[in-house]
Amino acid sequence: MKGMTVANKTVTITDNESGKSWTYPKMSGSTGPDVVDIRKFYADTGMFTFDPGFTSTGSCESKITYIDGDKGVLLHRGYAIEELAENCNFEEVAYLMLNGELPNEAQKDKFEHDLTYHTMLHEQVHSFYSGFRRDAHPMAVMCGAVGALSAFYHDSLDINNPEHRKIASYRLIAKIPTIAAWAFKYSIGQPFMYPRNDLGYAENFLHMMYATPCEDYQVNPILAKAMDRILILHADHEQNASTSTVRLAGSSGANPFACIAAGIASLWGPAHGGANEAVLNMLKEIGSKDKIGEFVKRAKDKNDTFRLMGFGHRVYKNYDPRARIMSRTCHEVLVELGIKDNALLDIAMELERIALEDDYFIQKKLYPNVDFYSGIIFQAMGIPVTMFTPLFALARTTGWIAQWNEMIEDPQNKIGRPRQLYTGQTVRKYVPLKKRK
Repeated sequence: MKGMTVANKTVTITDNESGKSWTYPKMSGSTGPDVVDIRKFYADTGMFTFDPGFTSTGSCESKITYIDGDKGVLLHRGYAIEELAENCNFEEVAYLMLNGELPNEAQKDKFEHDLTYHTMLHEQVHSFYSGFRRDAHPMAVMCGAVGALSAFYHDSLDINNPEHRKIASYRLIAKIPTIAAWAFKYSIGQPFMYPRNDLGYAENFLHMMYATPCEDYQVNPILAKAMDRILILHADHEQNASTSTVRLAGSSGANPFACIAAGIASLWGPAHGGANEAVLNMLKEIGSKDKIGEFVKRAKDKNDTFRLMGFGHRVYKNYDPRARIMSRTCHEVLVELGIKDNALLDIAMELERIALEDDYFIQKKLYPNVDFYSGIIFQAMGIPVTMFTPLFALARTTGWIAQWNEMIEDPQNKIGRPRQLYTGQTVRKYVPLKKRK
């Protein structure tokens, strides 16, 4: 695969005020837009660049995930998300993220075995949960529990030791379903269910969510497959807010458990991880198909505060490739559960039809995204709204860990230190308290 290169390509920046010019190398990746290497810009010019939200700034070099938002393409290590979701289980995708290649049979078996035997939590973590209020949000519990793992697993905290990093990576990926399921159980007052070594990753999570000590619980294979696919679709998505948070925290040398806890906290924000909940609330607000026209009209009105949720994306200016897979998965789940008439799904399908045919949506490139259907799937499976974002965190932990490992191994890695455009007060003289007006 073609790596990053600098091939006789430069960009010249001219300051019209002083007449001075500076030339910087243009770098090419294996695919996607070129970037301008401005690492010496401040040293050369005495100026900073200004880019709120980092919309035009590349913060790192990465080989994990590639997105072409204009074409609606999502690749993990070069593999299209559609092929991975159709042909792999989540453990294979996790292996791919961490190692750069899909596993052979022996590697897959060993990786699944290693994850399986890391799924249990230290027994004292069990009592850690009782320190939270019963009505605590599961994301609050997950932030605390994941951050606390560093207090229980001292033997894998040396980030400069490859074996320590591997053990910590496996522990986090393996234990996050247990942490999430226990957060749910704690919120509803049911006893915790321990992981089972005879179940796969997605099956184990569903078992810990819904089983009780009172009777046997058989995981529905169709629902387990749907959950597995949902985890794959959310496994990584390049340098988004939570991934950048993990990298920034990790750049200081923080331990991996603290870094992933930071990522969970970032994901908790409604502008990042809460979109599928917002979609579900919107569909409920619309209420019926005959009211869709009214709400679409409101969405087009700049003076109306109503917004159609689940449409458009910060990166994608085409159909989110994950949305098509999620749509199919949604139908499979509803058929399996015998849900023939689902008002929310009917509204969602009609909204999708409008979005793909209406000139307003086409011109603004407002296509359904991955969050558009996931809330309906979760609701059909009996997953409460408070668990929507924890599920997202469960899936994304694999991507966070892969990104963290890549950052630690990058010889160019240095502590993150964004600069600013200062607009506050300049130097002024101190006034004693009694003389202040």
